[in-house]
Amino acid sequence: MSGLIDEAGGNHFRGEEAVEQARQAWQESMERRLGALRDELRERNIGHVAANCGGTLQEPGVLLPYWDREILVAWPELTANYLESKEECSTFDTAMLLYYLTCADGTPMADAWVGFRELPDGGFYHQAFQGYSGNKIADQFGEDPDRYAAASLTLGGGALPALAPYAYSFSPFPMIRLACA
Repeated sequence: MSGLIDEAGGNHFRGEEAVEQARQAWQESMERRLGALRDELRERNIGHVAANCGGTLQEPGVLLPYWDREILVAWPELTANYLESKEECSTFDTAMLLYYLTCADGTPMADAWVGFRELPDGGFYHQAFQGYSGNKIADQFGEDPDRYAAASLTLGGGALPALAPYAYSFSPFPMIRLACA
């Protein structure tokens, strides 16, 4: 929205300058949201948070896998670092981690798959996924599903033959599975 407001106000940004301005605006917006998530999590018991998300307590925080890498979310700072390299997670990854910690309630995963269209107001999510991921996967692998299968397995995907001939599950977090068919 800031790009539209800037344009209407006479600030004309082009090319790389516009991209950088949009990135900075997103970063500032995300940092404000991360602050709110941190405040909410600090009110919670770290042991309950770890149990609810499928993580483990490890001084000084919660250790959990994120896309096959170990992450330590330091407590009470609620900063996220890759355990092996000590590298700080990106703003995007930190947001995903803190949203996950905030929303995870310990409910076990169901033995059923639900499509975006089946969720309340899920038509939006279906369209969004199809636009930014589904179409790209189809463009890349549509003519060669065996190459899609090989890529899925290389990335740690688990075959889901009952769902579709070329369906694979991925686990970004311990209590979340995503399927791509």
